Amino acid sequence: MTVTTTNETTNAIVLQMSPVISLSEDSLFDFCQLNSHLRIERTATGELIIMSPAGSETGNRNFKLIQQLANWTDKDGTGIGFDSSAGFILPNGATRSPDASWIKLSKWNALSDEQKAKFAPICPDFVVEIRSPSDSLKTLQDKMQEYIENGASLGWLIDRKDRQVYIYIPNKDVECLDNPVTVSGGSLLVGFNLDLTKIW
Repeated sequence: MTVTTTNETTNAIVLQMSPVISLSEDSLFDFCQLNSHLRIERTATGELIIMSPAGSETGNRNFKLIQQLANWTDKDGTGIGFDSSAGFILPNGATRSPDASWIKLSKWNALSDEQKAKFAPICPDFVVEIRSPSDSLKTLQDKMQEYIENGASLGWLIDRKDRQVYIYIPNKDVECLDNPVTVSGGSLLVGFNLDLTKIW
């Protein structure tokens, strides 16, 4: 096992596990519970990405995002929302934790109680990542593309540094909005309009 820094983010460590150690899905979940003060993801090729908690300002912006998404989700009733502490096992084998996500209720209810209790083996329908000051934009763009390739119907990459929002939709070119006041959930999240003045 080797430990390296990564181009993924400047505040992350990558553990190259294979072929020395192979963590099952249950073992990875238990490992993350033992180290709950860290944010841990696993790539599709098995590397563990270990990140420190977000800075306070980024955490506040994430909170504002979650607040708006949660309010809409409660009112809409067609899906279930998640914060950044929720992990999901994507079809490609990666375990990821978007800053915010949402899954259609019909898809969520198709999972067993055991699957829901750990890292659910499902790609959210909607994912959001907010770029923190230490995040590599390219890394986040790659992560957003990974979500789309694994079944997400809509993704937003919110770049607070440059005040841009990248919109990801399957089979469409990525759209970049410059300094928008709001961004719409479109046909997936009908009636959801994120107020970015609370995020910038």
